[in-house]
Amino acid sequence: MVNLYSSKRKVKHKTPSGKIGILLANLGTPDAPTPQALRTYLKEFLSDKRVIELPKLKWWFILNAIVLRLRPKQSAKLYASVWTDEGSPLLSMSYKQIAKVKANLKNTYSDNIVVELGMRYGNPSMDKALDSLRQQGAIKIIVLPLYPQYAGATVGSTFDALAESIKKWRWVPTLHFISGYHKHPKYIDALTNTINEHIAQHGKPEKLIFSYHGIPKRYFENGDPYSCLCSKTTRLVIEKLGLTEDEYIMTFQSRFGKEPWIEPYTDKTIEQLAKDGIKYIAVICPGFSVDCLETIEEINVENRKYFESNGGKSYHYIKALNDRDDHIEALTEIVAPYLSL
Repeated sequence: MVNLYSSKRKVKHKTPSGKIGILLANLGTPDAPTPQALRTYLKEFLSDKRVIELPKLKWWFILNAIVLRLRPKQSAKLYASVWTDEGSPLLSMSYKQIAKVKANLKNTYSDNIVVELGMRYGNPSMDKALDSLRQQGAIKIIVLPLYPQYAGATVGSTFDALAESIKKWRWVPTLHFISGYHKHPKYIDALTNTINEHIAQHGKPEKLIFSYHGIPKRYFENGDPYSCLCSKTTRLVIEKLGLTEDEYIMTFQSRFGKEPWIEPYTDKTIEQLAKDGIKYIAVICPGFSVDCLETIEEINVENRKYFESNGGKSYHYIKALNDRDDHIEALTEIVAPYLSL
């Protein structure tokens, strides 16, 4: 009989080199502003059970028979309107964020930290980003989804993708999954700074609109805390700005489908403000860490038209935090508590 516990029996295991990996995760983007690329991207995105909570067979028919036949061509035109020489705005800015986070961490910590970008849908995929961290010797991985306010369809879905990747690994690393940072002081400071800078340059708007991506009302009623976290972020920023209740509004954008979503709706609110005689508004989207189609086209173009066509005169979109230095500092501080082996 073989003694499995004998001290003479030696089994060699390859030990990872001991680096700390950081995965910054975002939603994703199509590879090109074309109907075919959009069809591929939308199929992956809209097949996520966290995003569309409908009976599987019912949604499969709607998605393949209707949505993927009509929406790719429409969406491709919108993406083409925001596409740049560097490609997708979301992707190119995300790489700039990564570069600054790496530099910031190197200056503050050591070369023992490796950082990768992973997209929940499309490229670079989370699966490849995680594998890259593993190949670089990460024995501890910190995952930061770049959605300040938790929602099942965003942060929850990112966790699903993380688990799906990691479950295939023989050696599971130490993991820290950060499920949100809606009230982190540095994040609140960065939002406040960008609003104050805008006011200093353009004057105080009659109404400051905090527009967050919406979710179906049904998701909220089933326990998703997202809208409550959006309210918390808004309140903290408003307190630092010293604004009164009649100087701002919190709204929700980007509806999809026919069922009710959480209200008030951004587009309807902006249209009504113009009809009510409000002449100058500024819109900020705190839930977007990077400018993308939903901010560049939907907020800065589409909603501007609603405002101006109904009598509004001065419409300003305050850019996402993107790669601002105070935003990079915030992201660094959010992961900082986990940067030890």
